[in-house]
Amino acid sequence: MDFSHFDTRNYPTVSVQQGYSEWAATYEDVVQDAMDLRLLERIRSVAWEREQQAADLACGTGRIGVWLKQQGVGMIDGVDLTPAMLDGARAKGVYRSLMQGDIRATPLPSAIYDLVTVVLADEHLSTLAPLYSEAARITRPGSQLVLVGYHPFFLLSGIPTHFNQASGEPATIECYVHLFSDHVAAALDAGWTLQEMHEGLIDDEWLAAKPKWAKYANRPISFAMVWRKAH
Repeated sequence: MDFSHFDTRNYPTVSVQQGYSEWAATYEDVVQDAMDLRLLERIRSVAWEREQQAADLACGTGRIGVWLKQQGVGMIDGVDLTPAMLDGARAKGVYRSLMQGDIRATPLPSAIYDLVTVVLADEHLSTLAPLYSEAARITRPGSQLVLVGYHPFFLLSGIPTHFNQASGEPATIECYVHLFSDHVAAALDAGWTLQEMHEGLIDDEWLAAKPKWAKYANRPISFAMVWRKAH
């Protein structure tokens, strides 16, 4: 569903590439670890240290790549749509390779990865099927897909993925609402089986960093799904 049906803030909307190009310099100052890394730490069905070949789709500035390396993941290849974000990832020094590309049709080879991660990106896709199909293409049988997303609750409440432009004015990055049933349908069609799921709430830890979010206390802000590809 197009987010415009639910938008309550009416910020100007920019494309994914334009938005993240402008946001890249300050992205890590804004995104909270509680949004994604804390959910990754709750995952128990992935033996990170055994994953030798990983693809980090929508790798952004490399925050997730750094975390994966800290967990013992072997070689990581990153793909992102935005050169400015890739520059940030390159500076981290944790990726075997970094490529510019669309996560729905990457330049990565087929059937070589043990693990695929997609973090805080699915809301920018108009449909989910191409993402799950692409993840299936590049992975071996029995591999896992870890997807962390911005919770649809906030999109349905009219709060988009947004940032402040250099002018100081806020802008929405093009986004779409995907229900959890949309994820399940797309994933099952592509041969994935759900292993684990978590939801992250606006709690005391979050509010300690962003006290202005108090009115959203105890509401879900993000989610994590772990999928396994059929053998």
